[in-house]
Amino acid sequence: MTSRVDPSDLPYRPCAGIALFNTEGLVWIGRRVDWPSEAEGPGERWQMPQGGIEEGEDSVVAARRELAEETNVRSVSYLGETDWLRYDLPAELVGKAWKGRYRGQRIKWIAFRFGSDDSEIDVDDPGPGYTPEFSAWRWERLDRAPELIVPFKREVYEAVARRFERFTTAKG
Repeated sequence: MTSRVDPSDLPYRPCAGIALFNTEGLVWIGRRVDWPSEAEGPGERWQMPQGGIEEGEDSVVAARRELAEETNVRSVSYLGETDWLRYDLPAELVGKAWKGRYRGQRIKWIAFRFGSDDSEIDVDDPGPGYTPEFSAWRWERLDRAPELIVPFKREVYEAVARRFERFTTAKG
């Protein structure tokens, strides 16, 4: 017999999301590596980098760490951040994703301006000890990001697009 997990009994996973803008005002997106054990369910999708915030870690520090772990990018300057945004996992993933410990994520989104050339970006070998999370990447218009993300994160991406729209102008 399978017991159902009541999502209201679970907390949200604290997470840092990264909106990395190039000098043309485009945002970095990556195509997720599709693993059957993927926490948010299998399927091809694009997203901006994100990852868990460790206990006691500042959200901007976590964002810089996650960005380096997932993309090898370190040449960034801080632009701004959102308040906490959150999403709930679909019912079929509650109790399974992230070892069943969370009902979804609460995310503080951090915007950075990329200060190098594209050769710094390496999703195939982001750094020692890190497993690639992306199989491809590209620069994209921020307003298109919500339609490329897994549907249950769409509202969060729409909020990020509204709040960070001011960073989408070219900064040569």
